[in-house]
Amino acid sequence: MPFNKLHVPADLPAKTCHAINDLLHESLVETCGVNPDDFFCLVSRYAPDDMILHPTFLGNRDTSATVVIEIALLGGRSDEQKEALYKNVRKRMEEIEFDPDNSIIFLLENNPVDWSFSAAGSVKTVLGL
Repeated sequence: MPFNKLHVPADLPAKTCHAINDLLHESLVETCGVNPDDFFCLVSRYAPDDMILHPTFLGNRDTSATVVIEIALLGGRSDEQKEALYKNVRKRMEEIEFDPDNSIIFLLENNPVDWSFSAAGSVKTVLGL
């Protein structure tokens, strides 16, 4: 159950944000066994002065064009799956002509009790986990 948040420069076109989320979701399905129907994303836009990013930490990036991808998902993926996700996302970014060097990706893992989609309660309760 991933929930993606894209933190992007204010002027990044909506079409590009949608393309990034689409490739992100495809990568999650392919590398991490995510259900294809688990498709949720928020895009947060920031003025240039509101994104304070180091331009050379662990690689070079154009801080005025960098997107920060935050993925909240159920825990349990192996380190190998996570590494495959990062590589897959960056490869797909090249395919949409977005420079993968201008991306930062991080995961936040949690448990079924940490999600609720209905009045019935948590995913843990609803699915009887």
